[in-house]
Order: sequence, then C-alpha cells, then structure tokens
Amino acid sequence: MKVVALSGGVGGAKFADGLARVLPAEDLTIIVNTGDDFEHLGMRISPDLDTVVYTLAGLAHPETGWGRADESWSFIETLDVLGGPTWFRVGDRDLALHIERTRRLRAGEPLSGVTRDLARRMGVEATVLPMSDDPTPTFVLTEEGPLPFQEYFVARGWQPKVKGFRFEGMDRARPAPGVLQAIDQAQAVLLGPSNPWVSLDPILAVPGIREAMIGKRVVAVSPIVGGKALKGPAAKIFTELGVPPSAAAVASHYRGTLTDFVLDAVDRESESEIRGFGMKVWIADTIMRSVEDRTRLAGEVLSFLGLPVAERRAV
Repeated sequence: MKVVALSGGVGGAKFADGLARVLPAEDLTIIVNTGDDFEHLGMRISPDLDTVVYTLAGLAHPETGWGRADESWSFIETLDVLGGPTWFRVGDRDLALHIERTRRLRAGEPLSGVTRDLARRMGVEATVLPMSDDPTPTFVLTEEGPLPFQEYFVARGWQPKVKGFRFEGMDRARPAPGVLQAIDQAQAVLLGPSNPWVSLDPILAVPGIREAMIGKRVVAVSPIVGGKALKGPAAKIFTELGVPPSAAAVASHYRGTLTDFVLDAVDRESESEIRGFGMKVWIADTIMRSVEDRTRLAGEVLSFLGLPVAERRAV
C-alpha cells in the first residue's frame, strides 16, 4: 500500500507526521509546496519543506509549529545590531540548514536530492520531496499590487487585501523526480489541512501533478473548522475573494479533484452540501493539538478509505 500526502506548512506537516506514525516509511511520500521558497540574506530558504522535515524529525517548535524547538538567536540579534534585515527570523540551528542547502544548490545539486539527504540526516524515514526542482515563486495579488509571498505573509503579517495569486514559472516547471512515480503507485493521495490557495494550489498547478491524480482516491482534510482557519490567513483569503469561509467552500474549491472530503464534527451540517459536489464525506475530530491527535486523525482517514493501519512509531 502506497500513500502520497500533499503538504504546505504547519497543518499539513502535523498530518504528515501522523501518517508517518501509522504507515511503514517505504509506503509514504510527502510532496511539499515550494511556492513559498525565496532567497534571503543570500540563502535559499524553503519554509514549508523545513517545517515538514523538522516536524517529522521531532525537531519542530511545539508552540509555533515552525522553526526548531532547541533554537538560539545569536545570529539574528547580531544582525539586528549591524542594521541588517530581521523581519524573517532565522535561528542559529536553522541557519545551518539554509547555508548547507544553498551551498549544495549552488554546486549544482537539485533541490529534491538535497532535501532527501538532509531529511535522512535528521532522522526522517519517509520520503519528502519538493513539488518541483524548478523555481515557482508565489505572488499574492493585493490591492497594493503584487507581493512576493513571504513579504505578504511575514513582513506584512498577511494584512493587505488579497485579489488573487500568481504562480510564476509554472509554464516551465516540471514535477521533481519521484513525484509522478509516487502518485502513480499510490492507492490514495491525501491533501493535508493546509491553506488551499497558497499551500496546495501551487502543488496542483505544477504541470502533470493534477493529471497524475486522475482515477485515484483523493481526499482532503478541511483546514477550515467552524468558519475559521486553524492557522494562518485561509479564512481571511476566502472572505476577501468573496467566498464565505467554510468547510463546504474548501470542498468546492477542490471540486473535480477530490473523491473524498474530511470535515470536523462541528461542520456536520455541511455534509449534504459537500456530497452534492460528488464527494464522499467523512466526519472526524480534525483539530490536532497533540501528537496523539495527529496519529488518531491519520489512522481514521486511512480507515475511511479502507486502507490498513498499523502503529509503526511510538507516540
């Protein structure tokens, strides 16, 4: 049995970690958004890839969900004294990862190969792949004009009103090596509870990925619960684009791609509407406050699909 998970940052990473706890490592491939990647202080930074790897390695900060738990901040504090840009906080241990990634990319290694090796060195057993080795930066179209994603998300605190999105370079992008093969071999493709607009849409926009999912069981876990985003600006984006945020709105966003949809019990009243989109609907407690919650939710989703579950890694 093979499973592919599509992931953005914190929510998707937690769900991927749950899957890694109930599936053999050789059966799980996680394909991660790289539309958030950018160059900062001369370094190639891949925020979603890092969040997924840190989470699977048990190194992620338990409160923020991003960055490292055992972090120190001498570098950024010194940079501040020197007058450098500190709007994107890079911790000392995190800095080592960014520098090593950048060094190897400049030496000609592909991002997919670098990611596989660095994840392995941090103890991650499942396969983690970027959606593409090609740069495909996300731009947020706002009332103030187009903004690079990290400027919108971090520097501006996702305050500018959103009008749309642009994924640059998609006409030239190719799926990273191993991505299409993993989807082809998978019994199910699972979309974690990540932001549909800026975390999962970039993955689905890479030529060939959505097409490879045709005929597969494709299930999404809603990132909107009770009309609110569990984390980040997803609900705000839906509202600003004229769509009331709801689990049903998320399901509608993916209409034509999904076969199944998982919504939280508080949104049970949306079940019939979502079934009207031609999807099977499953109800669960989708909020992942703990490692136990991640493991339970991942196991339930696999069980919904009729896939075997066996506890593999201790909680």
